[in-house]
Amino acid sequence: MQLQEIVGVEHPDWASISINKELFEFDKIRDYQDLIKYVIAHKGSGKTALFLDEVQEITGFEKALRSFQGEGAYDIYVTGSNACMLSSELATMLAGRYISIHVYSLSYEEYLVFNDLEDTDSTLLRYMKFGGLPHLCTLPDDEQTQYEYIRTVFSSSILKDIVARYNIRNVRFLEDLIAFTASSVGSIVTANSISRYLKSQRVEVAPRQVIDYLTYLQAAFLIDQVKRQDLIGKKILGIGDKYYFEDVGMRNARIGYSPSSLGQILENLVYLHLRQMGYEVTVGKQGDRKIDFVASRNEGKVYVQVAYTIMGQAAHDREFGNLRAIKDSYPKYVVSMDGLAGGNEEGVDWWHLRKFLRYFR
Repeated sequence: MQLQEIVGVEHPDWASISINKELFEFDKIRDYQDLIKYVIAHKGSGKTALFLDEVQEITGFEKALRSFQGEGAYDIYVTGSNACMLSSELATMLAGRYISIHVYSLSYEEYLVFNDLEDTDSTLLRYMKFGGLPHLCTLPDDEQTQYEYIRTVFSSSILKDIVARYNIRNVRFLEDLIAFTASSVGSIVTANSISRYLKSQRVEVAPRQVIDYLTYLQAAFLIDQVKRQDLIGKKILGIGDKYYFEDVGMRNARIGYSPSSLGQILENLVYLHLRQMGYEVTVGKQGDRKIDFVASRNEGKVYVQVAYTIMGQAAHDREFGNLRAIKDSYPKYVVSMDGLAGGNEEGVDWWHLRKFLRYFR
């Protein structure tokens, strides 16, 4: 997918300049001076949209960007490799003069459009298995090819970036940590609990190193850390977080897909959809009751419980009861894979996952 497609810029009266440093035709642009000369030679008489892919290949690029910003004649879009430049470092270079656009993998609705598919149970299960990397739609529709591509992206674009960027020597530990996180999606974990587990597998690592490596995985956009919130005291809790993958296909490619993991994948997809819709998400705690997601956007808020099935009475009472115990007027949802999902019980909506991924906004 090209950068222009990602940002969706459409201004017919503007000039457009696209520079992709992975292409040989731009090899002569080596430093910021070369970049400035090239842009000046190709800009229009009015506003110009400037797209720069793999900008870290241009020495001192930030000097050119600051110059373009100062002129006020450019709308600038930049991508770079995590191996050389993280978004936090770009923020330092540009001194707050930019807006970061978080590009997620395809939502379920986008997945249907990209693959020209109808919304069916089998299509949803396919999405739950392979995730939403856009290039998958160009590949043969067989499990081996799809997973081989995902593993390639995982190895080259993530592990390579992390290992190169942080000069990591203990790659085995990094891979073990990713596997543990993948198997713990939806569970509350701490650095100490991860350290103890890895020690039981004869992998000696200190909690501090666990925290560092988890930070690296977040910086590379492989996983998201979700904090817990005390709904009574309105405080963020300092111990115990949940981690979700930014693409479920990445999770499945690392530890495998099985029907027994559908509950974890369902919860991961609900989390991703909330983030794709622009919500800030925490995990809720109200006394002994747990709320899977507390999602806030602008002045609004929603509460979401996720379960593969709530057909058993105990599961039904737990998921609905946890939400009914919250005494405010914000919307509340239970999301499951039950074929009979639907309706409203005492102010709590019950939606099937397919409906939630397509229509919840």
